[in-house]
Amino acid sequence: MVSQLATISSNRIDQKFSTLRDAGKKALVCYVTAGHPDRARSVDLLRGLENEGADVIEVGVPFSDPIADGPVIQESSQQALAQGMTLARTLDLVRDARLEIPVVLFTYLNPLIAAGSDVLSEARDAGIDGVLVTDLPVGADAEREEWLGSSELAFIRLVAPTTPLERMKEISRNGSGFVYLISRLGVTGEQQKLAADLGETTARLRSATELPICVGFGISEAAHAREAAKLADGVVVGSAIVRAAQTDLESAFKLTRSLRNALDS
Repeated sequence: MVSQLATISSNRIDQKFSTLRDAGKKALVCYVTAGHPDRARSVDLLRGLENEGADVIEVGVPFSDPIADGPVIQESSQQALAQGMTLARTLDLVRDARLEIPVVLFTYLNPLIAAGSDVLSEARDAGIDGVLVTDLPVGADAEREEWLGSSELAFIRLVAPTTPLERMKEISRNGSGFVYLISRLGVTGEQQKLAADLGETTARLRSATELPICVGFGISEAAHAREAAKLADGVVVGSAIVRAAQTDLESAFKLTRSLRNALDS
C-alpha cells in the first residue's frame, strides 16, 4: 500500500494549489471528455478553458462502461469512442494541446491496465500531472495502488459524502495532489442545488487531511461554484462544460468565464 503521498511537492498540481492559496483564490477544475465533440475541437476546448481561467483540467478517457458517469458524460464518451478515441490518442491530444496548467487523467482502471506498465511514464511525458481512477477504492488492489502511487503523477483520490472519518484519513494518506470530494451520492450530472450536508462533509474531510479539497458532482453554474468554494479549496465542473461544448465551444468558454468570475468575486 502506498503511504504519505502528500509529501510529494514537485508536481505542478502542488505548485498550482500553493500559488492559489498564497493569492487567496480558489481552484477551478474543469472536466472534458477526450475527443469530444471531435478530436480537433477537443484540442481547441482544452486551450480555450485554460485561456478562460481554468486552474486544472481533468481529461476523461472515454470508456465503454462508465458506471460513475451520468448521461451527459456517458454520451460524450460514446461519441468519442465512435470516432476512434483511445487512451493512447488521449495522451496525444494532451501533448498537442501543450497546456501550461496541470492536467489530470480521469479514467477507469481497465484502460490503464490494457495500456501496459509504461503508461504512467508515457502520460507524464505527454504533459499529464495526475491520475484519478474512479473504480479503485483504497485497499481494493494494493499492487495497483502501489504502481499508481509510486509514479511521478499525483494520485488523486475520491471521497464520498458517506465516508467515515477514519476512512477519510486512510484515503488522504494514500493520495496526493488534492482530494476530490463527491458532493452527493449517485453519478455525475448537473443539479439544481448543492447537497444540504456539504458543509458538514467538507469540515469532516478537512479534519482528516492537509491536502487541498475540491468539490465535484452537480456543480453546474456560477452560484453553485461560489457556494462550494466557501467550503473547499476548489470546485470541479464537468457535465455542464461537456453539455455546453456539445452545442459550441464558445458556450463552454462563456460558462467557464462565469465560473471563474464567481470564484474570484
